[in-house]
Amino acid sequence: MYRRPLQSAVRNFVNVSASRAAYGKVLDQEACLARALVACQLARVPSPSLTPCRSLHMNTQLYSVKETPQHTEEEVGAFTKLIEAIGFTGPLKYNKWKIKIAALRMYTCCVERINYDEFFEKCSLPDTLNSWFLVAQLHVWMCLVRMRQEGRAGKYMCRYIVHSMWEDVEQRSKILGIDAMHRKEATKVMTETFYAAIFGYDEGILSDDCVLAAALWRNLFNRECEDPKQLELMVEYVRKQMQYIDALEGEDLLLTGEVKWRPLVEENAQSILKVATPTYNDTGL
Repeated sequence: MYRRPLQSAVRNFVNVSASRAAYGKVLDQEACLARALVACQLARVPSPSLTPCRSLHMNTQLYSVKETPQHTEEEVGAFTKLIEAIGFTGPLKYNKWKIKIAALRMYTCCVERINYDEFFEKCSLPDTLNSWFLVAQLHVWMCLVRMRQEGRAGKYMCRYIVHSMWEDVEQRSKILGIDAMHRKEATKVMTETFYAAIFGYDEGILSDDCVLAAALWRNLFNRECEDPKQLELMVEYVRKQMQYIDALEGEDLLLTGEVKWRPLVEENAQSILKVATPTYNDTGL
């Protein structure tokens, strides 16, 4: 009998304590809100002793170091996507035969418009077929980097630039009298070297000069360069050459394939020469 009054008294005490705690919490929240309102009102009133602060400007647009027009991806239909997924090439912006001819011309520029003797001399490379291939693949890679920016037509052109290079390597090997067995082994080694060099050069061109110099030391110099001036010369050559090629019009490259290389050694390497627009007839030849 005596437990019921005691239990009711305890319940009343707990309820009163909880209500007081809740009431105190509400008072604290109201006090914080009041202080915040007062602070906002004080912040709105200009004070003569305080200098006005510049408002923060927010902009979501991103800017690159070089303001170049970005190439938009071509919109292709479902049928084109299907046949390209199988392995075929769908309709392109330009005629495929024109692109193939331009690819052959671009590879020819990588071979005939380069002074290989100067590269052998400045870089202390032996006058061999392998040294010729290392210099040629460097220029082919620069062309591939540029043409990959031209969408599906540029990628199609890259395929035939590489195809022309391997056909030329095969013909040069036959002229030098290399038998079929050794020619097959050498071609396999060159293929592995070429694709490894592409990955290394891609990483170097997107990174700083140290990474690019390391890629050139591994691939062009075959890990046998002891003169840092030679590496410096080649890093400067690749940077200025890529900047020069990037200034060429993509449409002209797709139709003509004409590339004029800057010299290996020049006095003012930082200057970019004005690119001469190539001429071609109505058929793109």
